Amino acid sequence: MSKNTTVSNSVIRRLPRYYRFLGDLLSQNVAKMSSRELSEKMGLTASQIRQDLNCFGGFGQQGYGYNLAELYKEIGNLLGIDNQVKTILIGAGNLGRAIASHIDFNKRGCNLIAIFDSDESLKGTEVAGMSVHHISKLHEFCKENEPVIAILCIPKTGAQAVADDLVSMGIKAFWNYSHYDLQVNYKDIIVENVHLGDSLLTLTYRVNNQ
Repeated sequence: MSKNTTVSNSVIRRLPRYYRFLGDLLSQNVAKMSSRELSEKMGLTASQIRQDLNCFGGFGQQGYGYNLAELYKEIGNLLGIDNQVKTILIGAGNLGRAIASHIDFNKRGCNLIAIFDSDESLKGTEVAGMSVHHISKLHEFCKENEPVIAILCIPKTGAQAVADDLVSMGIKAFWNYSHYDLQVNYKDIIVENVHLGDSLLTLTYRVNNQ
């Protein structure tokens, strides 16, 4: 399978959904499925599924459909599931602790290697089997371990400054929960801003405007 470097962001954002649905189907011992059958499961059109997957090369066979195990593996490769990118988390408050404890990073291509916080009282406490480091140790740690991704679970007011510091330490991507739309002025930095409140407001809008 060849990767197309011009794939649209909307297609990329659907890949994790394909991966999740395929994993569920495989757990039910479903071995193969046509694009039409898959579309019925996912609420997409068969044409949309074929177009999405064709962005990455040929899949499926006429009259047979998709081999789900092979497709699951290929999409996992696209998503980098086995790469285990070194990841750190900044902010060991309630949100940071919940994310560290309840997300299976290894199944999502990440290796969470350290957690940091500026609160002295949290230094040495355990979260997800790791001891929390004080933020003063961040530069030394990054120099020695070269993490690539940083998860920000910190107040909005400090997000930009912390991000700038992390970029100078070699961080290449952010999963940002800080409620600040991170605009890092570095062309090669990847940012995923996560606004849980926005998602809830979208839900309430739909409830109130059915």
